[in-house]
Amino acid sequence: MKPGVTRETLAGELAAVDRELFRLDAHRGRLLTRRAWLVAALQAPAAHPGAPAPSSPGAPVSPEASAARTQNTLLALGGLLLVVAAVAFTLVGWGHLGIGGRAAVLGGATAAALGAPLVLLRRGLVSTAESLGALGLALTALDAYALHRVALSGVDGTGYAAGAAAVLAGVWAGYGRVVPALRIPLPSAVVAAQLPLPLAAVSGAPGWALEWALLVTAAGTAVVALRAGRAAVRRTAVVGAALTGGGALLLAGSATLPVASLAQTAGPAALLTVAAGVALAVAARTAHAVAARVLASMAALSLIAGAGAVIRTGLPDGWAGPAYLLCATAVAAALYSPVRGRLSAPVRAGLAGAAGGVHAVVLLTAVPTLFLALTGPLSLLDGVWTAPAPDARAALASASPGATPAAACAVLLLCALALTALTRVLPSPATTGATDSAESTASTASTESGSVPAGAPAGQLSAAVRRADSEVATAGAVGLGWAAAFLGPAAVGLGYGATLAVQALVTVVALAVAGLPVRDGRWPSAAGAVAVGGALAGAVSTALLSLATRTATFSVLGLLLAALVAAAVVSRAGRAVRSAVVCGAVAAATALLLAVARAADLTDGATGLLLVVVPALVALVAGALRGHPVTVPLEASGIAVGALAALAASPELPMFALVCAAGGVIAAATAVREDRRRLAAGASAALFLLATWARLAAWEITTPEAFTLPLAIPALVVGAVRRRRAPETDSWAAYGPGLALGLGPSLPALLGDGHWLRPLLLGLAALVVTLLGAHHRLRAPLTAGGAVLALVTAHELAPYAVQVVDALPRWAPPALAGALLLAVGATYEQRLREVRRARRALGRLH
Repeated sequence: MKPGVTRETLAGELAAVDRELFRLDAHRGRLLTRRAWLVAALQAPAAHPGAPAPSSPGAPVSPEASAARTQNTLLALGGLLLVVAAVAFTLVGWGHLGIGGRAAVLGGATAAALGAPLVLLRRGLVSTAESLGALGLALTALDAYALHRVALSGVDGTGYAAGAAAVLAGVWAGYGRVVPALRIPLPSAVVAAQLPLPLAAVSGAPGWALEWALLVTAAGTAVVALRAGRAAVRRTAVVGAALTGGGALLLAGSATLPVASLAQTAGPAALLTVAAGVALAVAARTAHAVAARVLASMAALSLIAGAGAVIRTGLPDGWAGPAYLLCATAVAAALYSPVRGRLSAPVRAGLAGAAGGVHAVVLLTAVPTLFLALTGPLSLLDGVWTAPAPDARAALASASPGATPAAACAVLLLCALALTALTRVLPSPATTGATDSAESTASTASTESGSVPAGAPAGQLSAAVRRADSEVATAGAVGLGWAAAFLGPAAVGLGYGATLAVQALVTVVALAVAGLPVRDGRWPSAAGAVAVGGALAGAVSTALLSLATRTATFSVLGLLLAALVAAAVVSRAGRAVRSAVVCGAVAAATALLLAVARAADLTDGATGLLLVVVPALVALVAGALRGHPVTVPLEASGIAVGALAALAASPELPMFALVCAAGGVIAAATAVREDRRRLAAGASAALFLLATWARLAAWEITTPEAFTLPLAIPALVVGAVRRRRAPETDSWAAYGPGLALGLGPSLPALLGDGHWLRPLLLGLAALVVTLLGAHHRLRAPLTAGGAVLALVTAHELAPYAVQVVDALPRWAPPALAGALLLAVGATYEQRLREVRRARRALGRLH
């Protein structure tokens, strides 16, 4: 950067240049649009002077079809009609002619049709020559049919068709060479060449003759596609090779699917191997990148299918996955051998994609077995400490009789080894980081010198992609390695105790791997996340498996708790990993306390009270870790355990009240921290109130005031304190919640209460609130108290009013209502003035 030039100056200049370039591009687009319109206007036929406008009825109508299209349509239709006539003559109309006459008619017509294009091409009639040439080719096919009908009717039809197709392919190819100006003969020869070998195989060749015939045909057609000079011939050959080669692969591949002996599998496997060689050879010689990639993928899949089928014959049932996986690994390994230098990039990409696809498909077959191994111990929940200790393999076999844990474990292990080897080949995050830094430095230096290298952004993107691939491969290797180790006991059929020991050890090792540091790119964060996920899943499954016996339960839960706490303390991983470990430690502590409660035969309420120990410890640890990244997840897990404790104690209301009170104490202690004061104080008040309500419900108290007043009185006190600290606070905001809780629930209870005490107390309370509101000139107490007082008074006087109404004559109520309306109407203006005066007086209150 030049002295005195800041980055802001350069950024401003860059923005100005970008805006100017955008403006120039927009102006150029408008000019190009105008130019296109002008060219179209100039190329339109000029109107003759005096000619009617194009929109007038007498304007000449332009033809809908060009002369060339009309000519080609007529020629094609004429040739088609001639072909139809020749077919009809051959099949129906020549029965009255002798052999010589028939041969003379068809031979003469064929010779004339094939010779006419030579004359027509000299005169420049190319389209007519194409039509007659196509007619001649069709007549040669009819000649072959006629020859079979007349002279060779005893020959097998399929075999004769194979020979005729071979002869016709040769004749048409030769004719195309003699008359190179015609476009139809050579592609037609390619189409005819697809038939001889398959038809010959169908006619009576035994064994795998059809598959081999299709493969040889596809190979020959592929050679034509590589060497043909004309685009039409190449396209036809590509389609033909794809159809015949695909047919050969489908037939051979389907033959390898059933489990058979080596002798029965050798034939299809050999064909697939040869097909792989042919496809790879063609892929290496084609210049089209997409075609090379597709052919390389087909070659890899064919080789894996053939070799895997042979290997599978020597393995037990259920081991097909590892057999194919070994072959796919060999193909992937070849990409990083000396062979790599002789393969183009598209071919390498196709081979790698096919090998990776086989790995993914085979890996999916092992996922159900791993899932059953993880979730199988759930069945022990129905008989905790009473069920017999299950054998690992027997438990998995009972869950899924068709499961093959040994094969699934082998698949997981092979995939893990493949990804591990891939991480050795791909650059490490640190290496790619250094590459990015070097490329960024080079880009900056080039920019300052006035030249920007065109490949710099692409290089940075490539480095980022390589780094991402390396991280994903490492994470996948870690996850698959854990899965293989966790499934190992079922694979080898270990007993109950050995299974618990191995799975607990695998969980501890996964926690150690997850705790590795993420610094300077030495350990990708994705690998840590996968490791901690596997560790937690394994911990849950192992804990469930330990429920068969009491000793195993306490041993496993204690070990897991210690391992999780140690990992949480010494872990140097990222925030997400450490948070997961901390939450796992809280869950392990909770499970251990539940086991203690069951061993001590505690009631539900006592169990809930025992679980409160976990939130209390969590609050202490969170207070010590104030500001630590894992504080929030730790507190969230403590809250979850507190909710579980309350749920466990809910059947016993006294214990539920005690649990809520203990939670309120914990929340109040947490409120001492300034960063948690607002939330913890509110939670503490809510828990204390809930504890009070539970205790009242346990005492079978149904009076609503007993539940609402303990909350209304503190709310009013808080409102008074708030008004004292901030006098500008509105009275509704300060006292509204307390008044609503204190007075509101008593009104519905008043309707169904026939005793005099509640109306008296509620009326006195409303009167006191109204007088206090009037004395302090507060709107909320005055309005709420007055409204409740009026409703209580109306409720109490309602029976007497009903008696008075019943005592009056029927005409008295309407008469009184009418008189009242007249009085109100007469003094309406005065009443409005008084209402406005009362509103202003009420508005002056706070």
